[in-house]
Order: sequence, then C-alpha cells, then structure tokens
Amino acid sequence: MSEIRKPLLHVENLKQHFKISRKFTTKAVDGISFDIYEGETYGLVGESGSGKSTTGRSIIRLYEPTDGKIIFDGHDISGKLSKKDEKFLRTNMQMIFQDPMACLNPRKKVSQIIAEGLEIHHICKSKQEIEERVSDVLDKVGLSKEQGTRFPHQFSGGQRQRVGIARALVMNPKLVIADECISALDVSIQAQVVNLMKDIQEETGTTYLFIAHDLSMVKYISNRIGVMHLGHIVETGTTDEIFRNPIHPYTRSLLSAIPHPNPVVEKQRKAITYNKDEEGVDYEAGYEHILSETHKVLATDEEFAKWTAK
Repeated sequence: MSEIRKPLLHVENLKQHFKISRKFTTKAVDGISFDIYEGETYGLVGESGSGKSTTGRSIIRLYEPTDGKIIFDGHDISGKLSKKDEKFLRTNMQMIFQDPMACLNPRKKVSQIIAEGLEIHHICKSKQEIEERVSDVLDKVGLSKEQGTRFPHQFSGGQRQRVGIARALVMNPKLVIADECISALDVSIQAQVVNLMKDIQEETGTTYLFIAHDLSMVKYISNRIGVMHLGHIVETGTTDEIFRNPIHPYTRSLLSAIPHPNPVVEKQRKAITYNKDEEGVDYEAGYEHILSETHKVLATDEEFAKWTAK
C-alpha cells in the first residue's frame, strides 16, 4: 500500500555538517533517509546530541543542508529556494519549538504573535478575518479570546506551549515539526499537550514529525518511529515493531531505560548499556537491512546476523 501512496515528506541522504574550526567539522546529521506520509505522526527519538533537532531545523530550512534531497509535497526544497517554493514551504510547514518562552516575542501580545504568519504571507483578506482565525485557533488549543490580549510572561509553561502550537496551526500547515515540544513541561501538562495535538490531528488531518527522547510519549503519539544515534537513523519501523521486536542494540538500550509503573517489575528492570566503539559497530559501513515493509535496521551483514540471532 505504501508503494502506491506518495510520501508528504521524502528525505534522502540528508547531511548537516558544521565547520567548527579549520581542521574539525561536526557531522550532526550524516546521511539519513526517511519518508513521512500524510496524516501520520513520525516519531524521531534518540539521546541528546544525536541530531534530532538539527534534522528538523534542516528540513524546515532554518539551516542550509550540507547535502541530500528533501521533497515536500512534490516541491524540491533542498537546494536554493525560488520565491515560490519558499512561500510554499513557509505557509505549509511549521515548527513548534522546544522552549516556549525563548521562541515567543516578549514585547508582543499573544494574539499578535499568532497572527504574525498570516500578516507576513497576506493569507487573510481583512483584519477581521485575521482576528477570527486567531480566535478560532486559541479556542482549539484551549485558550480564550481574552487571553490573546496578554503577554507571554503572563502565562504558565503549558499555556505558553499552547500558544506555540496555536502559532503553528493558524497557518493550516500540511506538516508540523514538533521539536521536543513537551520536554520542558510537567508530566501532567505533557499529557494535556500531546492529547491536544492528537485531537487536532484527528480534526484537521495534520501530519507531525514528533522529535523527542521520551519513548513512552513517542509510543503513545507515533504511528512510525525512527531511532537516531550520532547523526544516523539506526532503526525505523512501526511503533509496534520497535517496541516488540527491537533489533539494534541502541534501540534495545533506549527501551530498557523506560521506567515501569509497577514497583515490583521496576526493581527487576535491568538497563542495557550500549557503547558503539566498544561493540565495534560501524555506522559508515552499515546499510539498510529490511525485516518487513516498514521495519529497517542499519547494520553490516555480520552485525545483522549477530543481532537477529539473539
């Protein structure tokens, strides 16, 4: 079925390298490929520094990709963007940032912050239409129209994140990149924000790239998951495949670190440690091994044989 379906976002061999000095370059993202289909949530997980956020920022072109191909809804957005493609990208792809306070202008009222994209791209015909759309989206994220007259510092962390979600959704985007959008929030607020995102997805059919390191939350919201480590996607599959049949030792180590709510089971839980160099795993030498139509693992033939034999 997925062969007939065209992906909304196709990322092929994406590289994002940062030159630190004359002799040293950091390979933050080093040749990753994945597809995201319309209406689904693709979870990108991994430890801090694995390249998840850099991937999101490269896709939305906050960074200039070093190499690779990005096709978004039939538009090639990987090279130098034409005015038409840039407008298409800016109106159809939005980002929810990690820190809700740092990404909101403290000098502007919430309604002005949310309306900014509509005004820049002249999406609405009148001021009244802008006000109506802002009011609708505030209502959608659980905030009142009156709260739109306040400034960001007058809100709690959870409410500020809702403002960030509203700012992204007011444009009616086809794809929303949620970059660690719940990591700065309390656990109860995290659940509220994720439930809100799921409700909006059901209502509007929005597609999400959900970047996080909390696997239990990713399991709850994602249809498919990509596991990222040191700039490489080491394993990708449906949520069920990743949680029931993890192949890569890094995926297994991530899953073993999830705390269990049952204290008896939690006492017996053993966290698996993974060290790429100690185990002699070479991401550069590996290639994609296909277990099923959706389940793929980055490995050499020897590594794949060893991991699947267990």
